[in-house]
Amino acid sequence: MIRRFARPYARAAMEVAKSPEKAALLRDELTTFEQVRKSSTDLQQMYANPGIDFDSKNKVTSAIAKRLGLSDLAVRLLDVLIRNRRINDLSDIVAGLATMIREATGTVAAEVRSASQLSSKEEADLRAMLERKVGANVDVDITVDASLIGGFVAKIGSEVYDASVSGKIEKFRESLA
Repeated sequence: MIRRFARPYARAAMEVAKSPEKAALLRDELTTFEQVRKSSTDLQQMYANPGIDFDSKNKVTSAIAKRLGLSDLAVRLLDVLIRNRRINDLSDIVAGLATMIREATGTVAAEVRSASQLSSKEEADLRAMLERKVGANVDVDITVDASLIGGFVAKIGSEVYDASVSGKIEKFRESLA
């Protein structure tokens, strides 16, 4: 579900990008910028401080964007977000944009917890297996959860696919009870 304030920004980004593929590239650029912003307490405080003028924030943003190699479109969108004091909501806006891209391409989101970091081949195999299960393209978001011991747990909508060692141990424990 897209947060209400994020919807107009995500919709505008989709319209300006003109295609889901270009919107996906924009989403990736904005995600990279957001990771940098969130990793720096100084940046978080600067963007949150209404006492720092727009031009100063814009200069810092331009320097970061240049270093990251962001497109003109990404820089213009960041400029709008700073002007409207929504830069601290970038995560929600990017999530809204990702939802709109999935809707436009007929893709479903899968939240996957894996016991360890997956290689690119393992990730591709996992994506292919999930696509066969649901009969649609799958956008996989993977996080590492060592408590699973081995395997993975995938959640697509309300369906949960548990192929973890800890899940199998729990099922075995229940069968003995």
